[in-house]
Amino acid sequence: MAQRPTDMSGFVTALVPTLSRSLAEEFNVFRVMHHGTHEKQLSNVFAWLLATHATHALGDAFQRIFLERINAELPAHKQLPSTGYRVIQEVDTRGDEEAAGGQVGMDIADLLLLREDAAVVVENYATTDGHGHDYHRYLAHAVGPGRAAAVVLLCHRRETHRQQDGWEQAVVVTYAEVLGDLHAHVDRDRSWRRGHREQLFFIQQMIDHFMEGPAAVNLDDQISFIKAMCETGESARYGYRPQDRAAQEFADLIAEHARRQLEDSRKTLAAVKAGLRSFAQTTLTEQVNETVESGPVTKVEARLAGKWEWCVAMRRTDAQPTILLVFGPTAVVENERAPEVVSDPDYSRVFVTLKTANQQGFEQIVQTGVSLGEVINGLSRDDHRLLDAVLALASGG
Repeated sequence: MAQRPTDMSGFVTALVPTLSRSLAEEFNVFRVMHHGTHEKQLSNVFAWLLATHATHALGDAFQRIFLERINAELPAHKQLPSTGYRVIQEVDTRGDEEAAGGQVGMDIADLLLLREDAAVVVENYATTDGHGHDYHRYLAHAVGPGRAAAVVLLCHRRETHRQQDGWEQAVVVTYAEVLGDLHAHVDRDRSWRRGHREQLFFIQQMIDHFMEGPAAVNLDDQISFIKAMCETGESARYGYRPQDRAAQEFADLIAEHARRQLEDSRKTLAAVKAGLRSFAQTTLTEQVNETVESGPVTKVEARLAGKWEWCVAMRRTDAQPTILLVFGPTAVVENERAPEVVSDPDYSRVFVTLKTANQQGFEQIVQTGVSLGEVINGLSRDDHRLLDAVLALASGG
């Protein structure tokens, strides 16, 4: 399928509001709990589904689904039994001699499906990446006298270029594949659905979150998506075939450009912080100290982290409020918690707020006319816009 080279930067920027609205409007218990953001959490759920006597009351249905997907990737002479496995989590795959010697650190597999004549070792990770685990040790742990075995990468997405050091031999099973099969199974079993509504809700939530992802939840969002596709020159993708491959390639392309934009924009924020700190340490400190009658600035700090990382603090004496120059993500946080918010804020600008004397809160926040681009390019010594904002706050104006 031929695709034209595309600069996705503008498209990703245009599309993000539509996708974020869809995600915000769609309730899902996994998102509320931030569940599945760590592989151990998701391994717990898959272990529950695979256990034949668990509270899902599906019996060995999911074992069969999982083994059918594995066997589809194995040659005929290596096919594995479709059910009858015990499920074990967090298994150290070192041999007895390695473990006794203590020279090799533990190599923990997420799941082990085990019966006398067959075993499956499962590494659960977001992508098809062994991420430091030893494929050959995993396989050796599974194989035994008269026992067939397979090593499986259970993952969100396939990235075959990441499969190295033996992992290219692993069977790959995606969440979408097995959860799609599970969805079809419970759809056919009306009796189970009627008798197990709580389990059905949980499984459907899992399918929605890990298989379907943040879907457009209403017609307006769907139309906004189409509009963005058309306005940014991406509408031809609707005609690409096969459709599932086109959709996956499109998703991978968006993900890569979104990742790059996030990385680059963080560098931009860092450049703004450096420029703002430099201006505060020299020009703005001098301007403030020449103007105020008490509480001169004695120190400029920019060491805060987390959601307050994008902030430059100007400490003052005489119990006078600290001047905070905030921008980007930190400006969002500060504006949301202000007694009087800035309506229709422009987050391409620098904001100023004053931390009260007891350091527990702040009096007011104002948006300045200083853009982030101007900070990066360098503010002149006769630029008084930040000073004017500080004085306006200090005077209660």
